[in-house]
Amino acid sequence: MESYEEMPKSDTIKLRNKHIGKSCQLFYRTDPLKIVRGQGQYMYDEQGTRYLDCINNVAHVGHCHPKVVEAGARQLATLSTNNRFLHDELVRCAQTLAHKMPGNLSVCYFVNSGSEANDLALRLARQYTGRHEVITLDHAYHGHVSAVMDISPYKFNQPGGDPKPDFVHVAPCPDVYRGMYRDCDYPEGTDLGELYAQEVQHILDRSPTGVAAFIAESLQSCGGQIIPPPDYFQRVYNAVRKAGGVTIADEVQVGFGRIGTHYWAFEPHGVIPDIVTVAKPMGNGHPVGAVITTPEIAESFATTGVCYFNTYGGNPVSCAIANAVMRVIDEEGLQENALRVGRYLLEKTRALKHEYEIVGDVRGTGLFVGIELVVDRARRLPATRAAKAVVERMKTVHRTLVSSDGPDENVVKLKPPMVFTFANADEFLYAFRECLTFLEQQQQASNTAAPGLLDTVVVPVRVTHPLATGGLLQPSPITCRKHDTSPLIKSS
Repeated sequence: MESYEEMPKSDTIKLRNKHIGKSCQLFYRTDPLKIVRGQGQYMYDEQGTRYLDCINNVAHVGHCHPKVVEAGARQLATLSTNNRFLHDELVRCAQTLAHKMPGNLSVCYFVNSGSEANDLALRLARQYTGRHEVITLDHAYHGHVSAVMDISPYKFNQPGGDPKPDFVHVAPCPDVYRGMYRDCDYPEGTDLGELYAQEVQHILDRSPTGVAAFIAESLQSCGGQIIPPPDYFQRVYNAVRKAGGVTIADEVQVGFGRIGTHYWAFEPHGVIPDIVTVAKPMGNGHPVGAVITTPEIAESFATTGVCYFNTYGGNPVSCAIANAVMRVIDEEGLQENALRVGRYLLEKTRALKHEYEIVGDVRGTGLFVGIELVVDRARRLPATRAAKAVVERMKTVHRTLVSSDGPDENVVKLKPPMVFTFANADEFLYAFRECLTFLEQQQQASNTAAPGLLDTVVVPVRVTHPLATGGLLQPSPITCRKHDTSPLIKSS
């Protein structure tokens, strides 16, 4: 098999361990992948082994899309400079973004990442309102720079995280499956959106100086692929605006047609934010992002007299790439593809609830899907260990890349490139079903095995779906931590 290595994987690991900070973590840390190229919905390791990518919402229109590559290469060979010169790619990008936004969202600021976008959004909100306090949602993640780490419970609630600042107020995540207000605890038809929105209202009522902004991902991803209940955002936006605050929609993970039904994930909620932040998929792997707001908020920011300048934000190369990405989404019908394939994937995945007790909830829209694994359906207890085992087995046995997330890391997440096909969905479903069956068999064996017998589990050779490709694996042991005694799945 042809090798694509520039250096042995072992040397890559040694150099990374020596020169890259330990807090910069990898996927599959016990056996990390060395990915050397990508194409469409696939990634390839140094040995040429192909992996189906269900994890990468950054490569939005597919890895190395030729039209995006060509646009970036052409502009890089022509001019790359800062945005203090007139350039057509910049204004075209702003025009396209504004055209795709509803309402009066028509003024753009360009940045390099979602973290920068959310940081700037907070500055805009605070300048416009003259206030400082912010409401965020539990389990939210809005970026890695200091200002947005302050409003990201996903980070500051971790062991060793900085304490939550007093000016940040955390409202419960509107999770109707395992959140504060669960659908199973109330009569059918109960307005759970109102119950969750009341929690935001309570914060507004108690605020000593008034809230500058409410910020939320339109669909929470790191929190476990959460789909808010109907009318939740409408009620919250109305309450925040009535109290004098502004609303910020973080579309960094879910924008640009991923949900299928709409281009932006806030649109199905029937709301128009005051500020929208975008990034990740906008550059298909190239660092580019933007903040889109109203002329009124932009004018307020300008009255400070402080120039906003971002060295690389809005540079011609980044804008050329973003323009190409948005053209490809439209020309190749990728939003419609997300709708069709996503509906099929959700339908078939939901059917697994009838086969496997461990599948507690399946939720999503378009190519944004979460599968919540539980050890007890009645109590909805998280199957964290099982989710991690599924993620590892999907990679090792089936060459399919997924991740797990959520407060208890028991939600298997799918957010693949938008070129994901029906055949890819079938390939995922085949692999996922095999993993769940394998876990059932392991659990049944553990119920009858002598103590310690299953401390090491032997994974069989690769199970090959007719649509899958790649070499066979040798059997390899997976060692379970002896202190982790929770069952992989609930025994029937």
